[in-house]
Amino acid sequence: MRLILLGAPGAGKGTQAQFICEQFKIPQISTGDMLRTAIKDGTELGLKVKEIMNSGGLVSDDIIIDLVKERISQPDCENGFLFDGFPRTIPQADAMKEGGVKLDHVLEIAVPDEEIVSRLAGRRVHPASGRVYHIEHNPPKEAGKDDVTGESLIQREDDQESTVRNRLSVYHDQTAPLVDYYQQWAKEDPATAPQYHRVEGVGSVADITRQVKEALS
Repeated sequence: MRLILLGAPGAGKGTQAQFICEQFKIPQISTGDMLRTAIKDGTELGLKVKEIMNSGGLVSDDIIIDLVKERISQPDCENGFLFDGFPRTIPQADAMKEGGVKLDHVLEIAVPDEEIVSRLAGRRVHPASGRVYHIEHNPPKEAGKDDVTGESLIQREDDQESTVRNRLSVYHDQTAPLVDYYQQWAKEDPATAPQYHRVEGVGSVADITRQVKEALS
């Protein structure tokens, strides 16, 4: 099972990624993890990446693809892998296709923007413990206070509405075009393209997980 998980920030990809990785016994791979591992292992690519990052440069798509190939050749990827947050752009998707990285499925978790804004902007956190509340779906017993300690809850900066909307804007500009990219590929060349699945990410976690399971079965 070799797949890409697509969806906006706050769409619930993390929950479904955990389910998929447990179900199919595959690792979840992010570009950040790959970069850190390559640098830590001191591979030839890792040393190159370290030099680029230390100089403040951006790691090119070619190097990222080489890292992907290096990572998915490792024993824990024998049964497949789940790409999380990669590819992020059409050039990265093109580079992966041209590099011969084989995929079985592309799974999109689709959630309307306003639902995502409501989910994220409504979160409140108790900084000391990490307990998370939601002003509508999981409110504290006393507004603005942690249930256990009575201490004040905060809204994280990246959960503020303006920040959430900005993140959504970046997603739509850079990553959402991948939806069209993989749908089009599946139509034009179904023999080599990964199967494309769209799951509606609104509803109970159990219902969404059931849709994911059916899509990948």
